[in-house]
Amino acid sequence: MTDMHLSGITPKDTLQAEGWRARIALSFGVRREKTRVVASQRLGPLSVQRAFYPEGPVCHSYLLHPPGGVVGGDRLEVKVDVEANAHALITTPGATKFYRSGGRLATYQQILNVDAQGALEWLPQENIFFPDSQLRMQTHIHLSQGARFIGWEMQCLGRPVIQEHFDQGQIRASLQLNLDGKPLLIEHFNTDADHLQRARAGLRNFPMQATLLITPADDALLEQIRNILQQPGHTDILSGATRLEQLIVIRLLGPQTEPLLQLMTAIWQAVRPQVMGRSACLPRIWAT
Repeated sequence: MTDMHLSGITPKDTLQAEGWRARIALSFGVRREKTRVVASQRLGPLSVQRAFYPEGPVCHSYLLHPPGGVVGGDRLEVKVDVEANAHALITTPGATKFYRSGGRLATYQQILNVDAQGALEWLPQENIFFPDSQLRMQTHIHLSQGARFIGWEMQCLGRPVIQEHFDQGQIRASLQLNLDGKPLLIEHFNTDADHLQRARAGLRNFPMQATLLITPADDALLEQIRNILQQPGHTDILSGATRLEQLIVIRLLGPQTEPLLQLMTAIWQAVRPQVMGRSACLPRIWAT
């Protein structure tokens, strides 16, 4: 594994007057019968903990952002490449917080690439948008035919646990998944203050939205997921699941983080044996 700053940029250059500039690029490949981080480039405060192996050859990695939050002017980029036959699970130790911006724009880009026969589980904690945050966020997922992917995003407007609403600010987020260069999903999450949150065609007064993506998939897997969504105990969550060719898209609206996370975890635990060929193994950091 290599771990280096990007050429020509020194640590003191990463904190500009307008905010942090941070980037991390991770490559996962099979070496000595285990998936390992075979290359790593870092700029600024983004980093990754040492790999954990609670289930043999699968690499569990924890993505870290030591400043603890994103402010106006910050520019963050995360890039992940998974080689053929490699299997990586990536999560975060806590929520990513987007603080009040003071009128300045923050940008956050995530690029995930998985080669044929590679597997990636992208399971970060939620994004929390504080009132008056200004953000452009892009997530691009590029899969080769034969790749396996389970991934989710959770967006929280304001802080519902203290009855704080997203009553000012602007979020422009996009999510795109391509299979062999063909777009299977393109969607946008755009809101100015609390307009989207109130709209019946938006969040219907729910502060939280989540999307869970699973591929490869078939109708039997879709039916299994819909049965989970209809189980008692999820009455406070609005949910739906759709299959787009080989991709299952699950969308959730809920009142708080914990119910959404519990439901998505239950789905992940149920489908992982079929999609990934392994029973679920919870990241140990989720228990801390």
